[in-house]
Amino acid sequence: MLEQQIKNQVIDLFKSLKNQYTFQVQVSSTHKSKQELISLLKDVASCSDQVKLEVTEGDALSFEILKNGESTNVIFKAVPNGHEFTSLLLAVLNLDGIGKNLPDEIFSQRIKAISTKVELKSFISLSCTNCPDVVQALNIMAFLNPNISHEIIDGAINVEEAERLNVQAVPTIYANDKQLHVGRSSLGELLSKIEEQTGSAFKPSEEQKKEYDVIIAGGGPAGVSAAVYSARKGFSVAIVAEKIGGQVTETVSIENMISVPKTSGTELSGNLMKHLNDYPIDILDNRVIEKLEVVDGVKNIKTSLNETLSAPALIIATGASWRKLNVQGESDYIGSGVAFCTHCDGPFYKGKKVVVVGGGNSGLEAAIDLSAIASEVHVLEFMDELKGDQVLQDKIKELPNVSVTTNAQTTSIDGDGKKVNALKYKDRSSNKEEVLSTDGVFVQIGLNANSKVFADTVKTNKIGEIEIDSHCRTNQAGIYAAGDVSIVPYKQIVIAMGEGSKAALSAFDDKIKGLLLAN
Repeated sequence: MLEQQIKNQVIDLFKSLKNQYTFQVQVSSTHKSKQELISLLKDVASCSDQVKLEVTEGDALSFEILKNGESTNVIFKAVPNGHEFTSLLLAVLNLDGIGKNLPDEIFSQRIKAISTKVELKSFISLSCTNCPDVVQALNIMAFLNPNISHEIIDGAINVEEAERLNVQAVPTIYANDKQLHVGRSSLGELLSKIEEQTGSAFKPSEEQKKEYDVIIAGGGPAGVSAAVYSARKGFSVAIVAEKIGGQVTETVSIENMISVPKTSGTELSGNLMKHLNDYPIDILDNRVIEKLEVVDGVKNIKTSLNETLSAPALIIATGASWRKLNVQGESDYIGSGVAFCTHCDGPFYKGKKVVVVGGGNSGLEAAIDLSAIASEVHVLEFMDELKGDQVLQDKIKELPNVSVTTNAQTTSIDGDGKKVNALKYKDRSSNKEEVLSTDGVFVQIGLNANSKVFADTVKTNKIGEIEIDSHCRTNQAGIYAAGDVSIVPYKQIVIAMGEGSKAALSAFDDKIKGLLLAN
């Protein structure tokens, strides 16, 4: 049963629905989750006269959302509780043309250009924080293009189907029975992969050219902060990103944002978007920045949708991405024993042996999380001592099923062609090769700055971070960098927000002083 507070929120969300929607359920009378599903959908349907529930006997458990009695090409083989409850609500809103996650017209045209039949299946877990973004993106494709269908499959309910395909990580997406993607993703990335697999008739329209006072590259905390501060200074602003929220969307719990005792990455990302919408900011998401050129001081950004955006000021806030080991077998077994998110993929390793590579805070936190699920957790650290906070090291010592090896250089991840069964590492003290028998490897070795497209224009350090001064200025006049993509120490949300605002204020000062277009 939904709590009344949640029902009130759903009532408010559904109050402007224009079309009729039906949750058409097919479920076996003996299915263990039958009553849970019916109870949930009954509560949701009770929040609007425009929504109703129909239940018929079926072989398993599934439901489809009908719009005005017609199929919408989306089937849930799941009870959308937990993180997927938002996906259920957004599905109805998106079908009604509502929802701030809907793509703009140019991107929508690209989705509609897929002319081949595409049957998408996404295997998800209700505890996965990355799954909703993927589910919602694939739903949008199905809603916009009748050639695309989407099944959302909870691996915990549909065990045989998940085991048949050897699914060991979520989200795992199949397109026409071929694995398309594993792990977190964006609407733009997923569409690109579908286009690669099936082809596309999309032809970008004539080059779109737009001019602004400031362009913000990146939609995470630093980018949103920079955009808001810039708009408040009267600048015309565009924020260009694959998605608003950036890597924050992966974070399950955030408890160190001053004045906000506890929130989640999903909630914070939603609030970032809400704040952006309070100002006249052009939000250009689902885009990849492909090129930066500086001509007579003007910064020209070329996007993946054949747009050229120009401005005298550019603030780079593209953040960072998980680093990979780049060893033999790692890429081969992503989703089949190699993982990066313990919250998403940890449940697949209940009672199994796992290895965590990395002895910093993220690695130790991952080991602590996994200790409650796995039978054995082995932490490998490259240096001669752990790098994580002492409080985490103390906790690790208390856990009987967690062991630590330092001076360990991972050399390969091995498997049987379907799943991981071992990890090899070299003892850096003796140069002796060791083999660990394991069912899974969680890579937790830090982040890489997302600076590649800008590296020919601004100065970066040896690990790719953009070099800045105390005012977020780069070596190129009128270009600033903020947050995790820069050399600023301590990759924290509150620091990124502060750096974003600082970059915007510096751009404003430089405009007043006539420095934005300086050579």
